[in-house]
Amino acid sequence: MERRNRSLKALEELTYVNSLDGQERADGLIRWANEYLTHDISEFDLELEDLKKLSELFFANIMFLKEYKDETRGSILELQKLKKFLKNK
Repeated sequence: MERRNRSLKALEELTYVNSLDGQERADGLIRWANEYLTHDISEFDLELEDLKKLSELFFANIMFLKEYKDETRGSILELQKLKKFLKNK
C-alpha cells in the first residue's frame, strides 16, 4: 500500500509540474526526478491507465527539457556575444 501511495503521489506531482512554465517547470522536474527516480523505476505500483499517463508525461517532459536546453544555450550564446561586443567598445 505504501508503494502504491508513493506512486500515486509521484504521478500527481508530475502532473502538477507539467502544468508549470519555463524555469519553474525545469526546476520542478529536477526536484521530481531527485525525489522519485533515485529508486528503481520498476517500483512504481500503478494501474495500467496511470502508467500510460505517467509515460506520456515523462515523454512530454523529456521533450520540454530538450527544447528548454536549446533555448537556454541560445540565450547564453547571445549573452556571450553581447559581452564580447561591449568589451571591444
